[in-house]
Amino acid sequence: MKVLLFNGSPRQNGCTAAALGIIAEELEKQGVQSEILWLGNQPVRDCIGCGGCKTKGRCVFDDDVINEWIDRAEKADGFVFGSPVYYAHPRGAMLCAMDRLFYAGGKNFAHKPGAVVTSARRAGTTASLDALLKHLTIAQMPVVSSTYWNMVHGAAADDVAQDAEGVQTMRNLAQNMAYLLKCIHAGKQAGIAPPDTQKTERTNFIRR
Repeated sequence: MKVLLFNGSPRQNGCTAAALGIIAEELEKQGVQSEILWLGNQPVRDCIGCGGCKTKGRCVFDDDVINEWIDRAEKADGFVFGSPVYYAHPRGAMLCAMDRLFYAGGKNFAHKPGAVVTSARRAGTTASLDALLKHLTIAQMPVVSSTYWNMVHGAAADDVAQDAEGVQTMRNLAQNMAYLLKCIHAGKQAGIAPPDTQKTERTNFIRR
C-alpha cells in the first residue's frame, strides 16, 4: 500500500511540507509506504473546460506535473493534498492543479481514501479545507479525518513542530489513513468490490 502526498506550496520545505512529513513518518510506522510530490513554484495552468480530457484521460496541457501526477495516482492507494492558506483560501496554483487532476484523472482517485491538509500562520484554514475537500467528495473518495480539523499553524517550517495539537492531528490522520487502507485491502481479499455507481443523469437543477 502506498500513499501519495501532494505538497501544493511554492516552498518545497515550508510549513505544508512539515505537516506532510509528519504524516509520512507516521504512515511508515504503520507499514504504509508514502511519497511526497511537490507542485513546484512555477505557474500552473488553470482548467479551460475544453473537454479534451474526456477522451484522452489526460489533460491537454502537458507542460507541468499534472499528467505525471495522474499517472502516479493510478497505482497509488491513498492521497493527502496539502496547501498553504492565502487570503483565507488555498494557494491558487493548487486549486488549478486539483481541478485538472480530477477532471482529467478522476477515475484514478475514485474509491481511494483521501485527506486534505492546510497550513497557516493564523487563520483561513477551515475555509481552505472546505474548498479542497469538494474535489474528494465529488470523486467518490472516502474522506479521512482526524481528531481535529486537518491543519497546522506557523509562519515557518520550524514553527509547525511547536504546534503540539497540530502535530497530534497529523499523526492521528496518518493512523486513520493506514487503518482505512488496511480495511479496504481486507475487503478486496474477501471479494468485496467498489460499487458500480452510475453517472448517466445530468440536469440543470431540474431539467435535462
